[in-house]
Amino acid sequence: MTDSSRSRARSERGLRREAIIEPEPDLGLVTMNGPNDPEPELTIVNGVIVRMDGKQSDNFDLIDQFVSMHGIDLEVAVETMALSDQEIAMRLVDVSVPRTALVRLSRGLTPAKMAKVVSKLDPVEMMFALKKLRARRRPANQAHVTNRKESPALLAADAAEAAARGFAEIETTVGVARYAPFNAIALLVGSQTGRPGVLTQCAVEERRNLQLGMQGLTTYSETLSVYGTDGAMVDGDDTPWSKAFLASAYASRGIKVRSTSGSGSEALMGHANGCSMLYLEARCLALIRAIGSQGVQNGGISTVTLPMALPGGTKMILAENLIAAWLGLEVASGNDAIASHSPIRRTAKLMGQFLPGTDFVTSGYSAMPKYDNMFGGGNYDADDLDEWTTIQRDWQIDAGIEPLDEAEALRVRKLAATATQAVFREIGFPEITDQEVADAVTSYDSRDMPDRDRATDVEAADLVFAEEISGVDVARALDQAGFQEIGEAVLGMQRLRVSGDYLQTSAIVGADWNVVSAVNDPNEYEGPGTGYLLEGDRWNLLQSLPHLLDPDTLNPPVSEEPAKVTVVGDAMRGSDPSEVVVGVGPAFLGTLRETINGLRHEAVMSALAEGVASCGGTPRFIRVLRTSDVAFIAHDAASLSGSGIGIGVQSKGTAVIHSVEQEPLDNLELFSMAPLLTLDSYRAIGHNAAAYALNQRTSPVPVELDNYARAKHIVQTTFLHATETAAVEVGAAPIEFVLG
Repeated sequence: MTDSSRSRARSERGLRREAIIEPEPDLGLVTMNGPNDPEPELTIVNGVIVRMDGKQSDNFDLIDQFVSMHGIDLEVAVETMALSDQEIAMRLVDVSVPRTALVRLSRGLTPAKMAKVVSKLDPVEMMFALKKLRARRRPANQAHVTNRKESPALLAADAAEAAARGFAEIETTVGVARYAPFNAIALLVGSQTGRPGVLTQCAVEERRNLQLGMQGLTTYSETLSVYGTDGAMVDGDDTPWSKAFLASAYASRGIKVRSTSGSGSEALMGHANGCSMLYLEARCLALIRAIGSQGVQNGGISTVTLPMALPGGTKMILAENLIAAWLGLEVASGNDAIASHSPIRRTAKLMGQFLPGTDFVTSGYSAMPKYDNMFGGGNYDADDLDEWTTIQRDWQIDAGIEPLDEAEALRVRKLAATATQAVFREIGFPEITDQEVADAVTSYDSRDMPDRDRATDVEAADLVFAEEISGVDVARALDQAGFQEIGEAVLGMQRLRVSGDYLQTSAIVGADWNVVSAVNDPNEYEGPGTGYLLEGDRWNLLQSLPHLLDPDTLNPPVSEEPAKVTVVGDAMRGSDPSEVVVGVGPAFLGTLRETINGLRHEAVMSALAEGVASCGGTPRFIRVLRTSDVAFIAHDAASLSGSGIGIGVQSKGTAVIHSVEQEPLDNLELFSMAPLLTLDSYRAIGHNAAAYALNQRTSPVPVELDNYARAKHIVQTTFLHATETAAVEVGAAPIEFVLG
């Protein structure tokens, strides 16, 4: 035998599709504290850095040069580099050390020093430090909205729903680069339909990306990729200086910008120089702050599965998010690309950002099903929205997604698709048909959408750049078509771009067009009861899930014509040795008339009686009033039975076969899975009880199990048992009754 059936079953699970490997430090396949990482070091002579992290200035690469010139505050460095790694680590988790002091501290640290310090923290300490260091007080979230057919109606509908669900930013991309203007327009219209003020971007090549922003069709960009080695940077066709120039170009045109770095990208490109992923990421983050970017999208991003293949990969991803926040950057903390085939691993990775909160908990939650995600699949997608909002409620955590009822979702989807149809018509773009609009409202993904003439679409999209069609033109088209409110929202985004208010660190647009950022709403966490507290209206909103059940629906319906019950009198001890007494709960055939499985109580009584009789026994029924506990109900029944054998049945259906010779909390057979009990089950219970009474050999009734029964039924069970317990009459004697 080479393996077991259990081992074979585990080998077929999704996890086993993934490569889990041992570290290979020389290839950069090590997450933290690599053997080739330099020791932290900084030497300053006459106001100039002459040695940093193991290198003389003569040997500095482009990243070292830029960081040493623009990324380190020399006055602070003299103080902070003299501190031990342990001392700085202690300050990160010391509740009495405020965020402002820690951000100042970071300005004097080299990349190797930051990586070394953060490596001293365990995951819980990292999360606590991240909670302190998040730039903006309240977390938010970003959505991805794409589809394979580049359908503008579906893009607009999905963007509108995402905005209505509370996403502060929405990002799209393209399968065909020439579609970018149409996708950007659909996203702009859809987002402002769902909630005015949502920032949008279209991730394409930088020149086109900047052009879209300058024409007012997008409002932010995070496509400025940064790498931790010269070789990787050159392969990316960039230098630190070109990235700094591009960041300035975006900001000067009122376009919010953050950079992107992905741990493991250098190893993937063959340019890791034998260094750990965290050290190289620390270099990236130091560079990002130095080039003047207000924030960063980091946390593995598209390379996330590479660090997760290695020991400590998830911890390292959390560590890089922490360093970014420590540097005072806005953090869009990954959780967008598929991290694993395993839902357990995906959720385990998410918790590092979900619990402490980041500026954007995902750098792109897939607001559509995975099939349509042009960013390579989402770690979480439209199918997971209920789970996400429920987990927020479970933890009392704000992770930036709001519950939305189906009626409102359909309303905003239809409005956005119709408004985009009108824009295309007014500007003279290829028609969006009524069928496209209708399908965009209710479709699952783009496979349900009609095909468009793609050649005609891309030719028309080219005109957006050629004729410099702008966000103002889109607003004008909306106004002319009768969509004044959406047009005003699109125009409002143009005003914001001119004012530049959302260029501040961690800026999002809140209610009534108020920009909320680290400047006017900073995270000032200083211990329990401070910082962002999820309470009041916001907490009421996040816990009001569309799939909440009304408690009144959890009790079985009460029949208008209850079964007739005739009371015989006080229940007395029987003398018939074939007798089996069936004791029912105090609410049985009273305030409750069905089991949790929907079986009528009179049918259950008949099935039990049939079962007892089928084995030669004699059934008798009593109602136990003094308790709602099924064990004591059954024991009371047994003590009154001529045979000493009784059956106890709660109103919800739980049953026990008991003997007077057993202790009350002991029994002969217990049937706790009431939702699985059928009338045949109760017949078998009656048969076995009679067999015990007549001293016949019998096999226990097979027990049915449902491992999800508690999750499905525990709330309903609680309500039913509360009703049963409310009917208890303390000290009351049992009564005998018959049907009819």
